[in-house]
Amino acid sequence: MSALIHAHSGLRWVALFLLVFAIFNAAKSQTSGKYEKKDKMINLFAMIMLHIQLLIGLALYFTSVKVNFVEGWMSSDVAGGMYRFYGLEHLLGMVAAIAVVTIGRSKTEKKLKGTRDKHRKILISYSIGLLIILAMIPWPFREALRAAWF
Repeated sequence: MSALIHAHSGLRWVALFLLVFAIFNAAKSQTSGKYEKKDKMINLFAMIMLHIQLLIGLALYFTSVKVNFVEGWMSSDVAGGMYRFYGLEHLLGMVAAIAVVTIGRSKTEKKLKGTRDKHRKILISYSIGLLIILAMIPWPFREALRAAWF
C-alpha cells in the first residue's frame, strides 16, 4: 500500500512535467509548419504517464483508507470531506482530465490534416487537462483555502 501511495505521489511530478513539456512544445511548434515524430512521441509519453497514474490511482481507490464507501460522501465533518474528495471529486476530476487529453491526442493523430491544427488541438486539450489536474491534486494548502471559503 505504501509503495502505491509513494509511486502515485512521486510520478505525479513526472506526469505534470511531461504535460507541461507537451504544451510548450505545441505552442512553440505551431509556427514551424511541421508535425514531426518527436511531437508525436512527446504527446504520447505525456498521455501514457497520465494513464499510468490513473491505473495506480484506481488501485489506491479500491484499497485506500481515504476512500470509505460506508461513511459516504455527504458527511459534513472533516473526515467526510476527505472521503468525498478522494472518493468522488479527485477521481472524477482526474478521469475527466485524462479523457480530455486522450480525446485531444486521438483527434490530432486521426482526423486533423494541417500541422498548425494538430499543434493547436494538443495545446488546447492538454492545457484544459492540466488545469483540471491542478485543481484536483490534493495540495497541502487546499484544506486551508476550503475552510476559509466555506
